[in-house]
Amino acid sequence: MEAVLYFDAILFPSDGRTPTLVSLMTTPMSLGHHSSYTNNPSRMPHPEVHMDYIAENFGPRAWKYQLVEALDGMNRKFANPYIIFYPVVSRDGMPFPINKTLRDIQGRAFLEELAWRGNIVVTKYRDNPFSSMVDASMADFPILKNYFMTHGCPGL
Repeated sequence: MEAVLYFDAILFPSDGRTPTLVSLMTTPMSLGHHSSYTNNPSRMPHPEVHMDYIAENFGPRAWKYQLVEALDGMNRKFANPYIIFYPVVSRDGMPFPINKTLRDIQGRAFLEELAWRGNIVVTKYRDNPFSSMVDASMADFPILKNYFMTHGCPGL
């Protein structure tokens, strides 16, 4: 069995604390007996480890993700696009708290109906989001800040 792999990711905490680097755990995904023939087996990320109040034992059903392949106005895609993981199922069924860190980044452009909620985890990938993740760093923060300034959370 393949080992657990970790990738550096940026955590945007919902309580307003400064974004930090965290280790995003990934485990091999079993896709049936044909998966052993692929060169790049997919890996299941576990951002829920860094998400407060998320439903337990739901695994990937408790969160969703958004791919960011370019910023508005760019002619070409990023060489290493981003994956934004956000929680969707809470332990008690109540909405997650509005992410104060991202609300502060959005400033006057903040719209409550499009608010990012809960802790947000962001990492990067090369070719395929779940088979070629790469480490993010705080050098990615300005690009992500630019994205979050103009983009609310996708519809749930």
